[in-house]
Amino acid sequence: MSGTLLGLMETKNKIETLLLLGANMGDVKKTFTHAMNELNKIGQIFKVSSLYCSPSWGFKASDFLNQALIIETEKTPNELLNNILNIERDLGRVRKGNGYQSRIIDIDIILIKNIIINTNELVVPHPKMQERKFVLVPCAEIAPDWQHPVLNCCILDLSIKCADSSVITKVL
Repeated sequence: MSGTLLGLMETKNKIETLLLLGANMGDVKKTFTHAMNELNKIGQIFKVSSLYCSPSWGFKASDFLNQALIIETEKTPNELLNNILNIERDLGRVRKGNGYQSRIIDIDIILIKNIIINTNELVVPHPKMQERKFVLVPCAEIAPDWQHPVLNCCILDLSIKCADSSVITKVL
């Protein structure tokens, strides 16, 4: 484990984190509002993207809505992950196996500024972010210059270079 990561895991420092909300079941906009209210209890949300509609990825289902946000929190990455899992559960998320599936809420940690984490519990940057337009498009709206610390490329460039041919539509 690197010294930077170790220091982050042991001390409470405010750190900006890029999250992605996704869902395709229930009243998604209402669920996102509830999720953001709960996230505001563990940090301060200071940027939120537009809502985007995208086809399901990796399986057949109804379209998803996605929204990116930046939260500043003093939580360690593992504390943040545990808080997110609790919020998902409280909002009705039921995890069934490891495959892709429709869901009432999904909150992914995409980036924690320039931090790299690779543990059994958490991998940051999100390991497939660069492959998925439904992640990159909303993230590029609010954090175009954020760097992927492994690929050494900004989110905007990743979104432009992404081979994913999915059509991502801004919801008005």
